[in-house]
Amino acid sequence: MRLYLIRHAIALEAAPGQSDDARPLSREGIQKFTEVVRGLKRLGVGLDRLYHSPKLRAVQTAELLVPLLDGETEVTPHLAGEPSLELLKTLQGSNVALVGHEPWISDLCAWLITARREGGALPFKKGGVAYLEGTPKPGGMRLLGFWSPRLLRRLGQ
Repeated sequence: MRLYLIRHAIALEAAPGQSDDARPLSREGIQKFTEVVRGLKRLGVGLDRLYHSPKLRAVQTAELLVPLLDGETEVTPHLAGEPSLELLKTLQGSNVALVGHEPWISDLCAWLITARREGGALPFKKGGVAYLEGTPKPGGMRLLGFWSPRLLRRLGQ
């Protein structure tokens, strides 16, 4: 499996009384992540399945990835919290993207590579992408790319 782990794009701060789950992407976040998607396309990234957190900023980030998708999207609460075996059991496809949040996306990346949850060693910037290949189980994947949003935006120009 080719697996792309993606941290959501830049979001607005929560307004007074607004739930953290309802924070939308900022205009800047939409613009910059659209350029990230162009960079991914230039690298030849294509997806047959896209999973994302139910939080609005992840939903909107996933929507921006649709031009790379030839398949389905699926919301999963497993991407709104700590990495779990339940998440890994649900994954289907050969070219899959997961859109989630820090610190969990970093923990998931470390867990898949090393079988240990030490995500602090792999901090994702907002809109950052990790590219892994292998079997989606703890320690079953290898890291082939860890791309900053800035690099992907430059590739997309």
